[in-house]
Order: sequence, then structure tokens, then C-alpha cells
Amino acid sequence: MSFQLPAVSDDTVKVSNLKLSIHKRKIEPIGEHFIHHSQRAIRNHTFSEYDEILAEKQRKYDAANSKAVDPDEALFDEKIEDESMFSIEARHWKSADLYMAMGLSKLRYKATSEQIIKAHRRQVLMYHPDKTSAATNGASLKQDSIFKIIQKAFEVLTNDNKRKQYDSCDPKTDVLPPKQGSKYDFYEAWGPVFDSEARFSKKPYNVSLGDASSSKEDVEKFYAFWNRFDSWRTFEFLDEDVPDDSSNRDHKRYIEKKNKAARDKKKTLDNTRLAKLVERAFSEDPRIRAYKEEEKKAKEQKKWEAGAAARAAEEAKAKAEEEAKKAAEEETKKAADSKANSKKAKEAAKSAKKKNKRAIRGSGKDQAFFGDADKEAVIEEQIGNIVDALNDEQLVAVAAKMTGDAASVKAALQEIAKTLAADKTVAEASVSYFL
Repeated sequence: MSFQLPAVSDDTVKVSNLKLSIHKRKIEPIGEHFIHHSQRAIRNHTFSEYDEILAEKQRKYDAANSKAVDPDEALFDEKIEDESMFSIEARHWKSADLYMAMGLSKLRYKATSEQIIKAHRRQVLMYHPDKTSAATNGASLKQDSIFKIIQKAFEVLTNDNKRKQYDSCDPKTDVLPPKQGSKYDFYEAWGPVFDSEARFSKKPYNVSLGDASSSKEDVEKFYAFWNRFDSWRTFEFLDEDVPDDSSNRDHKRYIEKKNKAARDKKKTLDNTRLAKLVERAFSEDPRIRAYKEEEKKAKEQKKWEAGAAARAAEEAKAKAEEEAKKAAEEETKKAADSKANSKKAKEAAKSAKKKNKRAIRGSGKDQAFFGDADKEAVIEEQIGNIVDALNDEQLVAVAAKMTGDAASVKAALQEIAKTLAADKTVAEASVSYFL
């Protein structure tokens, strides 16, 4: 290999032109570099292609010598599968999927700084313009764009602030909630949604959705975290580019003001979206429904217990009133029965009294006036005087004796006549026949 090196000479400088004398020097590589140069020259390889060949040989050597394979290799993309990435111009790099450009589609926001560096080295070896040029016999500007996008992606993803701005606007990382009204497993569907949203939390995400066996305390902590969620999500990545030149400061300030207003609006909409998402999950959580049902039953039970004393008093009062009503009815019935019985007794006594009077009054006639028929009028009159003077007991006693023969009946009338006369209940003259 030979190179032409410029050398300063003492040649005279003319007004019309400048003449420089050129000296040619031949430089040749030695050692392993000579071998590498020869292999590249023979096979017409570029430096990057030859580096890839050496790297492949090293990988084979490592595998043959049972060396551990980098576990990150399985996490990287084999290549950029989306062909539309190659049609994006470098100046429109913001419209590209930067994680895909870096071969980190599987990891995205979960990729570590070390993995980003490894992925970048891998992508550089795969998409370096030298390799593309050799494969296509001269790379076009369009083919070079993907490498520039890779470099831009590396610049963004290795800067914490810029990476946060990009992750805030990375739609391919979002996990959508289940379709409303569809049948689904609540925990399997909503768990990934909240895990995805948690990447924007300023505070450590030390809670989880859990499952059906989670305690009420853990479930309440989970929703309390999301109801007070503090998001660092920003939307600067979507800003309209501010002109670098400061010739028109008013226009620059206008663009900055416009960007800020757009960011604030996107932030407000995102907060509203997240609040509705948490509200929907809360309303569809089977555990919350069970807790509400339990609280409802407990409240009803407490209300029932609180009214138990009042109900017992009301029932006792109603029972007492019922018993009093029954007692009053029974008393009224007894009084009525007693009155009826008393009336009957009076009527019976009255009837018996009349009967006894008739028996005594008729005793004279029944006994043929004791053989003194010529004194019939006197006997009937004086028996009537005896009957009128008798009290109830005497009436019953005398009437009982009126069933015998004439002598016993007359003797009974004589006896009571003497008693009445002695008591001065009747005049002796009114009962003289029996004295």
C-alpha cells in the first residue's frame, strides 16, 4: 500500500499559481496486521466487514471452548424487521421507533444502560455504512439514514432526561385495558395495564393488583396509591423544533409558548385518562364488589340490631294491648254472663217465691179448709196474711211443709202464725184462726 503525502518545498510561489512538490512514500503493514490487510485485499472486504468476520470467529471460538454466552443476546432483535424503518429520512428520526432501531423492541423502557450499549455495538456492526456500501456496491443517502437513526437513538437512550421524554411518548409500550363489556379474567387483564402505567410513577411502585386472595388492606392500599398517583410523564419529545437561529426571537418565543401549551394539554388529558382507567378498574374489581356487599349487609345488620329494642318494645306493647283487650273482652263476657245468670236466678227465685206463695195460699183449699168449710173465707184471708208477712227463708220453709196431710199443714200454719204474731210481724187478730 502506498500513500501520497504532501511536503513543503522551497519552490518559488508564482502569482498565477502555487506549485507544490509531492513525494511518494510506501508504507507496508507487518505482523498480524499484514495478514489482516492481505485477507481484506484478497476478499475485497471493508474494515467493518472484516471486523464482523473476526467477531464471528471469536464467537465460534468461545462456543468451542464452552465460554458463557451473553444472556442479553437472546433479548435483542435479530434485525430490524420493519422495512418502513429504512424509508425514514434521517432528519425525520423522531418518527422512527428508536427502540426498534437499537434492536431493543422486546425490552424497550426496561432496557438497562449496559444493554443499550451492547445493543448499539451490535447494531453498528450490522448497519454501518461501510458494510451497507459493500453489500450494495455503494450506499445511497437513503440507505445511510438507518445508521444515522441508530446513532440518534443511542444519543437519546443514553441520556436519562431525553430517554424519559421519549418513553413518555412511546405508544408501543402502553398496555390497553380490556374491552369494556367483554368477558375476561380481571387479574390477568388489568395486572399488565397497571404495571405498564407504573413506569411513570415518581414514587416506588411497592403495591400490586394482587388476586382474589389479597387482603382488603392490600387492595385498599393499591387503589389509594393510584388515586394519589404522581406521574413524571412529560411530552417534550413531541415538541415542534425551535429554530436554532435567533434572528427572529419573537417567532422562537411563539414556538416555545405553543409547545408548552401543547404539553400542558397533553398532560391534563393523560391525567384524566389515567383517573378514568383507575375508576373503571375499581368499579369492575370483584373484590370491591364483595366488600361493598359485605358492608351493605353489615350496615343492614347494625340497623336491624339498633331497631331490635324498639321492635321488642313495640311487640311487647302490642302483646300487652292484645292481652288487655282479651281480658276486657273476657271480663265483659263474664259480666254479661253474670248479669244474665243473676237475672235468671232472680227470675228463678221470683218464680219459686210465687210458686211457694201459691202452694201456701192454696193449702187451705187443697186441705178442704181443715174440715171447717163454713170458715172458708176466713181461712183463705188469714193464710194470705201469713204469706204476705213471711220473709224469703220463712216462705221456703213453710212451703216445704205444705205437701203433707191436712193436720201437718194446719200445724205448720199454726206454728208460723204464732211466730209472726210473737214477732209482731202480723196482728194476732189477722191470724186468729191459727193461734
